[in-house]
Amino acid sequence: MPDHGDLATAFEASRGRLRAIAYRMLGSLSDADDAVQETWLRLSRSDADDLANLGGWLTTVVSRICLDMLRSRSARREEPLGEHLPDPMIGSLEAADPEQEAELTEAVGMALLTVLDKLSPTERLAFVLHDMFAVPFDDIAPIVGRSPNAAAQLASRARRRVRDSTAATDTSLARQREVVGAWIAAARGGDFDALLTLLDPDVVVRIDLGALPAGGLREVRGAAGAVKLAASFRRSAPFARAALVSGSAGIVVTAGGGQLASVMAFTFAAGTIAEIYILADSARLARLGACSLRVLPSGSA
Repeated sequence: MPDHGDLATAFEASRGRLRAIAYRMLGSLSDADDAVQETWLRLSRSDADDLANLGGWLTTVVSRICLDMLRSRSARREEPLGEHLPDPMIGSLEAADPEQEAELTEAVGMALLTVLDKLSPTERLAFVLHDMFAVPFDDIAPIVGRSPNAAAQLASRARRRVRDSTAATDTSLARQREVVGAWIAAARGGDFDALLTLLDPDVVVRIDLGALPAGGLREVRGAAGAVKLAASFRRSAPFARAALVSGSAGIVVTAGGGQLASVMAFTFAAGTIAEIYILADSARLARLGACSLRVLPSGSA
């Protein structure tokens, strides 16, 4: 069997790809880290001499672990699909260091992650592996227990749902930063007429407040409703900072000690905000502080 140190080095070279797969599969940074750790444990207990293709073996193992986790979620019905927001990836809008750039390769738009949460576990796996990581259906088929043709059909169904439910942003990052900066300024100043000009008339806001009875996922539709919701967050506006959230310009709000108080992700269309995702679940935000990237310094705008 190869030296344990050599095996660990080989695994670390694949960690980023494995975490990216697990994050897209699970929509949770902490669960993704758990899946990657379990993959390492299985590798460390295996006979690595028999592994002709270590990368392929690791992809298969982490995918099976994620599939089991998704099926377990559905069976327990602890997190009904579509009734929570996925974990956002958080980073700086300024030039990223190499480590942060590597982490941001895992960023996926919140709109896409939300749609992925509504797929069946096997549809999600087939779509993620094939469409996002170019894994052949011949390799996906044994993981889902189907033929290659059936695996292709799973991915095709998922692809249609993704295409019907999401649209690629047509707004540059520079314009996104401009809109987010204007949002923060208007919220701080209570200029709600200005906020209206930043919103698509049919904007949809989804806010995740965490566990019941006080929380749950709430939805507000229309620009007028979104502005009323923004008014309720005016007191926290002085603590809002622009950040890169799930690959687009967004907002983080910090409390005492720099702890995350809320995270806002946006989907942009035609230079305006088309969707707003607000994660305000304190328990999940605490976990994000350990799993995600550092947010902007408190002095950043």
